[in-house]
Amino acid sequence: MNIGDKVRFLSEIGGGIVKGFQGKDIVLVEDADGFDIPMLIKECVVIETDDYNMKRKSDVKAKPANIPDKPLKPVIPTYTSQAEIKGGDILNIYLAYVPEDIKMINTTGFDAYLVNDSNYYLYYNYLSAEGKAWKVRSGGMIEPNTKLLLEEFDKSILNELEHVAIQFIPFKNNKTFILKGAANVELRIDTVKFYKLHTFRESVFFETPVLMYDIVRNDMPVKQVHVTAEDIQDAILQKQCNAKDKVQPIVKRAINNGILEVDLHINELLDDTRGMCNSEMLNFQLEKFREVMNKYKSSREKKIVFIHGKGDGVLRKAIIDELKKRYNNCRYQDASFQEYGFGATMVTIK
Repeated sequence: MNIGDKVRFLSEIGGGIVKGFQGKDIVLVEDADGFDIPMLIKECVVIETDDYNMKRKSDVKAKPANIPDKPLKPVIPTYTSQAEIKGGDILNIYLAYVPEDIKMINTTGFDAYLVNDSNYYLYYNYLSAEGKAWKVRSGGMIEPNTKLLLEEFDKSILNELEHVAIQFIPFKNNKTFILKGAANVELRIDTVKFYKLHTFRESVFFETPVLMYDIVRNDMPVKQVHVTAEDIQDAILQKQCNAKDKVQPIVKRAINNGILEVDLHINELLDDTRGMCNSEMLNFQLEKFREVMNKYKSSREKKIVFIHGKGDGVLRKAIIDELKKRYNNCRYQDASFQEYGFGATMVTIK
């Protein structure tokens, strides 16, 4: 007999829900009117069990020290007959952390539960990671439509729970069933949530608010998305490298008078300049200027208009310095103000 069981009285009419116990012989039964009735345990019979309120401990126990290992003998497990619930052939499995005293969230200890909301038995392992090494914290079997206490812990071990996993194999006993695959579900636990009252929510499986993680939802094992700071940094660096490679062709347009236009605005040359400093962008623009000049340096009387914009004049000055040092066979002047404003230089190949 457990708290939450529905009982009927043997020696008189009535019954109700077990609310607690007084000593070894007396049970408190809440009747339909909400009154607690003390009754001898031997005068009550259990007619319905609330399996979700049965606090079962896991099967893993520490081996006493200094006892040598013995060869394992095959063990044939025994299973109790369980009434199946409509819709329970779809797996729903949860990992829940229950505070022992929700009103003392900063100091309270916690219970870890595995909730099996299905008609299947589960062989399971509950593990935590230390770097790339894993250790089993609890393991065994959980019955259908029950919750199982995995461990009790306090906040001193929260660092051990940042990376956990549940492994399981679902099956039924002495009856046919739809085969469900074994699975391994890893979770990243945000341990800061254990200090925040609002992260604990009401649940149909517990009488107090809990922090609950999905392991399987409607037969589908959960794939948790977790991005580390290192992942974000690598993605940014990769995007910067790709942006530098995504070079657009230089804008060239031959107009009626045979003048070639080359737009050196940086946004016309690159899709993305994030991660580039001003000097890197200037060098990139000058490289494109040299590329055009080298291509047409032998084309006599060729006129090329380099559109650099007005700005602070840094690119214009750098272009003129290049012309003086490298291309002394060329003339240069400001391009037509009517067409380009003050932001273009026209070069003529001699």
